Amino acid sequence: MKHIQIDNLDFELFIDYEQIKKRIRLMGIDISMKYADKNPVFVGVLNGCFMFMADLMKQVHVPCEVSFVKLSSYQGVQQDQIQELFGVGMDLAGREIIIVEDIIDSGNSLQHTIAALEKLDVASIAVCALLMKPECLQHEFDNITYVGFEIEREFVVGYGLDYNGQCRNLPDIYKNVVHSETV
Repeated sequence: MKHIQIDNLDFELFIDYEQIKKRIRLMGIDISMKYADKNPVFVGVLNGCFMFMADLMKQVHVPCEVSFVKLSSYQGVQQDQIQELFGVGMDLAGREIIIVEDIIDSGNSLQHTIAALEKLDVASIAVCALLMKPECLQHEFDNITYVGFEIEREFVVGYGLDYNGQCRNLPDIYKNVVHSETV
């Protein structure tokens, strides 16, 4: 599929699954080399990370563990607030942590996740994201270690990313096509 439509929005193919797989393979090699003797814990941020994390874990060839957190954001009085819905369910003290994100946009949820993990006295925290929008970041991070693709301010769906709960199941990533009206 080169084009899709969701709720009267048009999307075109942006990053195909073959490109995604190649990039994930390289990320898996890097992670496997760096964590060869460390038994890291991969903490996936649901829901969007599920496809990326599944493919990434197939490319990581070192002993490791996997867990998940689920966050939700809501509009607070002064700013977006992050509310953790459920946590990792294991003791992470002294462990090497790799947070797995589908996309880093503003960085609000990532900041919350890092702060929550730091309170658990972990040994280290690295971040592995499939997509990152550098122009949209509202926070400074020194631990974003693995990034599949840097993108502009694109509205993207597919490969775990959704629009109104739809399109997470698409193997490719699509970007919204903005049509300019002619006068």
